[in-house]
Amino acid sequence: MFNRTEETTAPVTAGEKYDVTIEDIAREGDGIARVSGFVIFVPGTKVGDEVTISVTKVMRKFAFGQVAE
Repeated sequence: MFNRTEETTAPVTAGEKYDVTIEDIAREGDGIARVSGFVIFVPGTKVGDEVTISVTKVMRKFAFGQVAE
């Protein structure tokens, strides 16, 4: 039996909005924000940006988001 509980431990939910500060830049150039230590990649941002993001996809160890309109 496959245990799926580990996939639901992310502190963010796809479709939700979060106020974050971009803390770092990934190798691919995306900004990195954290919510409760959980990494969210946000394209088109730079270190120090304080933005509201909308989470687009949640993976087991990280998520993707975009700057909310």
